[in-house]
Amino acid sequence: MTKLTSDARGVYVISVTPFTDSGAIDWDSLDRVVDFYFEKGADGLTILGMMGEAPKLTQAESRAVAERVIKRAAGKPVVVGVSAPGLAAIGELGHAVMDMGAAGCMVTTPGSLKTDPQIHGYFAQVARTLGDDVPIVLQDFPLSTGVNISDEVLGRIIDDVPQVVMLKHEDWPGLPKITRIRQAEAEGRRRISVLCGNGGVFLPEEVARGADGAMTGFGFPEMLADVVRLASAGDMDRAQDLFDAYLPLVRYEQQPGAGLAVRKYVLAKRGAISSAALRAPGAGLAPEAIAEVERLLARQDKRLKELN
Repeated sequence: MTKLTSDARGVYVISVTPFTDSGAIDWDSLDRVVDFYFEKGADGLTILGMMGEAPKLTQAESRAVAERVIKRAAGKPVVVGVSAPGLAAIGELGHAVMDMGAAGCMVTTPGSLKTDPQIHGYFAQVARTLGDDVPIVLQDFPLSTGVNISDEVLGRIIDDVPQVVMLKHEDWPGLPKITRIRQAEAEGRRRISVLCGNGGVFLPEEVARGADGAMTGFGFPEMLADVVRLASAGDMDRAQDLFDAYLPLVRYEQQPGAGLAVRKYVLAKRGAISSAALRAPGAGLAPEAIAEVERLLARQDKRLKELN
């Protein structure tokens, strides 16, 4: 497996973790959804993220899922989320998945970090824990973690922690942060890859600002791949038209606490997974929500036919 570098581009889909209706990991669906993501244009995968229900898995299950996905990916890059409250757990899972062939490890900030020196020092500690040869994806997701990483602190981390090769950009509003990262690089700072999350809701603008692609999930990953490809090539009108066709469903997925249920429902409907079940605690969609999603899917299909 090739390790992640600062030149990484494209779409690294945040993978769901499929469960049976009883809450067990559905290994056959895990294989199928990995194939589905790559067939729909993903350049890589990111597993055991927040939308992969990682906190609901045991450490043994996390290792087993990582091993299964890395093997199924057959040499394509797989980034593994290893975030945990303590460094020992990060190191244990991180070393294990890198030995399996992971491309890198994704780490976010624990909510206990309150000051700029704490944030900077934390990623230096993570890098020492994982080791000099482990590429790190820094997940900047203040809406979830409550930790705001300023441009100045992010710049210091980039300068001082060379293992950080990618930013998973999920600040909101965050478009100016992308601009400032690229401006700093033009002035001599080393380059890092920037892939964006937040369900892809600002994806055309993010790529136009200099992002290298997306690291997020959506029930139609082919949209993420096509929008990144078109926007990167400068065809912003076509990228925006395509994005707009999917936007109502992207928006509907943004509901806190319900978005993953929507995503899993769509993936199950498309045959990528057998069940839309979330592991407890977590509920599926109510009948009223299913009807709304079905209406959005029908309108989306109509709009895509008009575009083509």
